[in-house]
Amino acid sequence: MEHSHWLNSTLVYLAAAVIAVPVSRALGLGTIIGYLAAGIVIGPWVLKLVTDPSTILQFAEFGVVLMLFLVGLELEPRRLWAMRRPIFGWGAAQYLGSAALLFALAMGALMALGTSPGWRVVLVAALALAMSSTAIGLSVLAERNEMPTTAGQGVLSVALFQDIAAIPVLALIPLLAVVPADAHDATSPWIGAAKAVGVIAAIILGGRLLLRPFLRWIAGSKTPEIFTAASLALVVGIAALMEAVGLSMALGAFLAGVLLAESEYRRELETDIEPFKGLLLGLFFIAVGMGIDFGVVAAHPFTILAIVAVFLLVKAGVLTIMARLMPIPLLERSTFIILLAQGGEFGFVVLQAAGGAALVDATTASMIVAAITVSMLLTPLLLVLADRYWVPRLEGCLPGKQLDEIAETQEAPVIIAGFGRYGQIVGRMLFANGLAATVLEHNADSVETLRRWGWRVFYGDATRLDLLRIAGAPTAKVLVLAIDDMAQSLEVADLAREHFPHLTVVARARNVQHFYQLKERGVTLIERDTLDSALMSARSVLETLGFQPHQARTLALRFRRHSIEQLEAAAPHLRDESKLISMAQAGRIQLEQMFAQERAGGAQNLLNREGWHRREAPAESSADSAAERKASG
Repeated sequence: MEHSHWLNSTLVYLAAAVIAVPVSRALGLGTIIGYLAAGIVIGPWVLKLVTDPSTILQFAEFGVVLMLFLVGLELEPRRLWAMRRPIFGWGAAQYLGSAALLFALAMGALMALGTSPGWRVVLVAALALAMSSTAIGLSVLAERNEMPTTAGQGVLSVALFQDIAAIPVLALIPLLAVVPADAHDATSPWIGAAKAVGVIAAIILGGRLLLRPFLRWIAGSKTPEIFTAASLALVVGIAALMEAVGLSMALGAFLAGVLLAESEYRRELETDIEPFKGLLLGLFFIAVGMGIDFGVVAAHPFTILAIVAVFLLVKAGVLTIMARLMPIPLLERSTFIILLAQGGEFGFVVLQAAGGAALVDATTASMIVAAITVSMLLTPLLLVLADRYWVPRLEGCLPGKQLDEIAETQEAPVIIAGFGRYGQIVGRMLFANGLAATVLEHNADSVETLRRWGWRVFYGDATRLDLLRIAGAPTAKVLVLAIDDMAQSLEVADLAREHFPHLTVVARARNVQHFYQLKERGVTLIERDTLDSALMSARSVLETLGFQPHQARTLALRFRRHSIEQLEAAAPHLRDESKLISMAQAGRIQLEQMFAQERAGGAQNLLNREGWHRREAPAESSADSAAERKASG
C-alpha cells in the first residue's frame, strides 16, 4: 500500500508540473510561478491530492543543494575578482541596506503594537525578505534579451551577491537558535562552531588535494553513468558531512562547487547535475506551494498584504537610489527595480532552515512564505504594467534632441531606413564609393552608439510620412528598407508606394513570408537575410568534404539562382497547398538529378555549362518555402 501511495504521489507531482509550467510560461509568468501554482492547486487547500507536503519537501530540498552547487561552479575566483566591485559593492548595498531597513521598521512597528516575537525572529524575516529571486530575474532578462543592458548587469551583480550571502545567512541560523535554559553544556554552541570551522577547513583543503585526482580517476573509466553517479555522490557526501555538524547542506554544496569551478571537469559536472537540479528544484517549489497554510492566510490576510506592501516599497526605495547612483538609464530602471524588489527562492530556504532550528514558529513562517509567494506572482504583472504605462510615459518625457537635427530637408539620392547589422553593410558600401545617403534609425541608444563611432545617423521613425519627406524622399532615387521589424518594414513600403512611387525600393526580407508581402507591394529588389551567408557556409562544408573551391562556388551560385526562381514560380500558387506540394516534390528530385549530372560531368564541364546560359531548372522545393513561411510566420 505504501508503495502504491508513493507511485500515486509521484504521478500527481509530475502531472501537475507538466501541466502548470507550460501554461505559466505561455502566460509569461515563468517556471517558478508555475511550480508554485501547481503546488497550491494539488495541495491540502484546493484539490487535496496531496495532504502531507512534508514527505516530499525533505527530498525536494536536495534541489536547493544542487542549485547552490551549480552556483558555486559558476563563481570561479577569477570571475568573482573581475566583478568584485558591482557584486560586493552594489550587491551588498542592496541586500544589507534592505535587510537593515526591514529589521528597523519591523522592530519599531512591533514595539508600537506592544508585541515582539524577539529580535532573532525579526532578523531572520528581514534577511529572508531582503533576498530576490535569481531564477525569475535571470530568466526574465534572458526572455526580454536585456542581459547585456546596464540594468541586466546590475540585476546579475546583485543576484550573485545574494547567492553568496545565502551561505553565511544559512550558517548563521543555527547560531541564532535559542539554547534551552536547562542545557547542561553551556559551551555547546562554541563547540559546534569549532566543529563547523574544522569541517569547512577540511572540505577546502581536502577538496583541493583530493577532488580533482578522484574525478580524474573516475573519468578514466570512460563510463558516463559512473561519472554522473560520482558527481551526485560528491555533492551528497559533502552535504551530509555539513549536516552532521549542524550546518546547512547547501553551504557544503556551495563550497564543493567553488572548489571545482576552475577544474577541467566543471562543464561535465554541470551537464550531469543540471537535469537533477531542475527537477528537484521544481519539486521544492511545488512543496513550498503545498506548504502554504491558507488557514493562516485566511486568518491574517491584511497582515500578509501589509508585509508584501512594506517589503516591496522598502526594497524599491533602496533600488531606486541605487539606480540613480550606478547609474542605470531611466528607461531601464523599472526592470531593475521590479526584478529585485520581489522576494526570492532563497527566502524559502532561509525560512525552512529557521523552522527546522525552532527559530521561527509555523504561523509566522507561513505568513512570510505567503508574502514572498505573492510578491513573485506580482512580478510579471508589474513588468507588464511598467512596459505598457510607465515606460511610454518616460519616453514621452525624454527630450527629442536628435529630431531637431533633421529639421532641414535632406538631398541625398539614397535613404537607408534602419541602420542595424544589415543597413550598416549597405551604408558602408555606399560611403566607401563616395555616395551620400540619409540614414534613419528609430532606436535612440543605437543612434548614440553609431554617432560615437563616427556615423552621421538621424533619429527618427521611417513609418512617419512627414519624416520621410524631411529625409528627402520626394527627390531621392533609392529607398533601402533595412528595418528589422517586419510590420514596420511593410508600413514603410506602403508609404513609399502611395506617396513616392518614383522611389526604387531595395528591401531586406526577414523570411519567405516577408518576401511575398513585399512583392505584393510592388517591391522587386528583395534579398533574404540569411540566404547568402548560409550559402557561404554551404560552400565551406562542400570544400571541407573534398569539392574544389570553384566547383563549390558554382554550385552555390546555381542554388542561389534556383532559390530565387522558386520564389517567383511559387508566388501564383501561395494559397494552393496541393500545388505547392506537387511543385516541391518534382523540384527536389530534378534539382538532385541536375547536380548529380553536373558532378559526374566534371568541374570544367560544370563551369562551361554554368555561364549564365543554362537550361531552366525546376525551382527549389516549394514545400520547403511553404514550411519556411509557416515556421517564420
